[in-house]
Amino acid sequence: MPTLLELATNIVSAHASTSAMTREELLAELQEVHNALSKMEKGEAVTEAPAAAEEQPAVSMKKAFGKKEIVCLVCGRGGMKTLGRHLRSAHDMTPKEYKKQFNIPASQKLAAKDYSESRRQMAIDRDLGAGLAKARAARGKKK
Repeated sequence: MPTLLELATNIVSAHASTSAMTREELLAELQEVHNALSKMEKGEAVTEAPAAAEEQPAVSMKKAFGKKEIVCLVCGRGGMKTLGRHLRSAHDMTPKEYKKQFNIPASQKLAAKDYSESRRQMAIDRDLGAGLAKARAARGKKK
C-alpha cells in the first residue's frame, strides 16, 4: 500500500501535468494534499482554508484586466486570454461567483480586450449576425 506522501505526490503531479505551477505552488499544494489525506486517514473532517484569505486579490484590478492578457485575482496566474475555464478547473467557481467575490461589475468581461475584439471581428467577417437574425425571425413566425 502506498504511503500518504506517495499518494499526495501522485495527486499533485497529476494536477501539475495539466496546470503550470511554480515551485512554491507545487510545495504548498503537496503540503495541503498531504495534510488532507492525513486527516482523512485519521477520520477527521477536511475543511477548506479560511475564506478571509481568499478575499484579498492576488493582483490589482487594473493589472488583472489587461489588453493582451487577463490575470486571475484568486491565485495571480496570468497569461490567459479568458478566465472561465481556469475558474472552473482551478478554483471550482463560476464567473458569477468570481465577480461577486471581488466586486467586479457584471458588465466586465472575463477576457482580454484584444481577444474579445478579435472574436468580434471574426464574427463580423463571417457574417454570424445574419444567421442569428434569421433564427430570430423564424422563431418569431412560429409564435
